[in-house]
Amino acid sequence: MFQRGCEIRFAHTSFKWANLASHNAGVTVVIVGLGKSSAAPKKLYQDGLVKQCSAIGPYLVPDSLAHVQKVNAPIGQQSPMLFGNMPRDGGHLFLDSDLAARVMAEDTAARPFIKRFVGSDELIHGRLRYCLWIEDDEVEAARKSEFIAQRLKLVAENRLQSAAESTRKFASQPHRFVQIAGFAKHTTIVVPRVSSENRPYLPVDYLTSDYVVGDRCFALYDAPIWNMALIASRLHWVWIGAVCVRLEMRFSYSNTLGWNTFPVPPLTEKNKADLTRCAEDILLAREAHFPATIAELYDPDNMPADLREAHERNDEVVERIYIGRRFRNDTERLEKLFELYTKMTASTKPTKKGKRRGDA
Repeated sequence: MFQRGCEIRFAHTSFKWANLASHNAGVTVVIVGLGKSSAAPKKLYQDGLVKQCSAIGPYLVPDSLAHVQKVNAPIGQQSPMLFGNMPRDGGHLFLDSDLAARVMAEDTAARPFIKRFVGSDELIHGRLRYCLWIEDDEVEAARKSEFIAQRLKLVAENRLQSAAESTRKFASQPHRFVQIAGFAKHTTIVVPRVSSENRPYLPVDYLTSDYVVGDRCFALYDAPIWNMALIASRLHWVWIGAVCVRLEMRFSYSNTLGWNTFPVPPLTEKNKADLTRCAEDILLAREAHFPATIAELYDPDNMPADLREAHERNDEVVERIYIGRRFRNDTERLEKLFELYTKMTASTKPTKKGKRRGDA
């Protein structure tokens, strides 16, 4: 549209459409008025208010025509974020909680190779799931377990029947996941790829190396915990909601489009220490409500007061790093983020379009 010499003359940001039909469809509406480029003021309607501005960009942000491009590494100081691991195993590398408990109790040879598995459902809803995780140099020891030996045989058979050549090649290595992006030596920060837009903050957790992260999540392996404070902030929620794809209205998180492009100002050691304390406070507040799940803790109508306060403190610290005070609203947050993104990417060349490993 912009390349054709058009502009957005006026726009109304997204809102839920409702009518009197007995079976209402879930429809979200955005209104965009187009015209040839001119110097006339533009009007942006949001939350019952109208704002006059010089330009309206593709994300319906006032006074910014920035177009966010996927990049393969963070533009700020945050740590790299990778895909989780993809099994392609026919389900044979996985165990439910009852089977895992029985095998670990009865089979000492299998016990070291059974780890907690976390995908988006497990992370958000706390469901227990386990998997076999066997390093290349551990295969001989793992096969001493009759249970594991049988499971690996089933994995090999399943992969040989696959229509994908890349999967068939791994039939000779049934002990391992087909795509392994990474694994933590100590800790992992985990973010689900898809989550509800109704929560006030994005779901994120901080796990030990006893967990294997699946490909329905992204992971920061052995990254400083202050990265979690950024992900758990309202500022990041707003950025992801603006620049990433939506499934219906649910957030579809992306490392290359959402995390790597997230504009973070230069952080001092004090900034990082303050953010570390904020992330720890959020985790402690959650722990006080164990065994409540992330879905239960972040129910917008029932979020515990101490957890909400921990997030408020986190937002205070994060936002003061950006402008020295709290932002007034999400619109102001987006305006500052796009302003900073434009400055931080001004000297970089646009990336080529196309699918890259790690995109979502």
